[in-house]
Amino acid sequence: MSHTFNIVAVSGSLQRPSRTLALVQAVLAELSGHLPLHARVIELGELAPHYGAVTRPADLPETVREAIQAVEQADLLIVASPVYRASYTGLFKHFFDFVHHEALFDLPVLLAATGGSERHALVIEHQLRPLFSFFQAQTLPLGIYAAESDFTDYQVSDSALQARIRLAVERALPLISHRQPLIASTDGAVAAPV
Repeated sequence: MSHTFNIVAVSGSLQRPSRTLALVQAVLAELSGHLPLHARVIELGELAPHYGAVTRPADLPETVREAIQAVEQADLLIVASPVYRASYTGLFKHFFDFVHHEALFDLPVLLAATGGSERHALVIEHQLRPLFSFFQAQTLPLGIYAAESDFTDYQVSDSALQARIRLAVERALPLISHRQPLIASTDGAVAAPV
């Protein structure tokens, strides 16, 4: 592969330190060992004060619009949220409410979530997958769920979780590596390759 892939990761955690962010970073680290990539991590905890009360896209500040544009122009999207009340965070959903409904067609999306215990593991299948199916994104078959016990000092420490991250990336690579990355023009516009 001679091109660099644009990987955008969205961490739905609203606080730091964050196990959700640590999981995202572990997935990106594994991907970087297999693909030439440019990674961008969007931390919704940092953006939340700027879009939490906004109801119309026209009222979004530039920093949030730029983050949404990055999501819409990714070659691969990694999305992760902590589990609150058996679902992703409200501000995670609110952020994706501003993403254009046709922007993620066929985009590979790796789904991930963190929770206090294993009893929340189905959040990937029952909450995240339907959300990205609405966008007609290509949700990758293997999601990554991590419980609080899988971390030590906000770093992935469980060997089974590390193996699952490797397996999820391994299975995602054929889907990602066959994509044509978006090409940025000199004027900053982005277009599909010809």
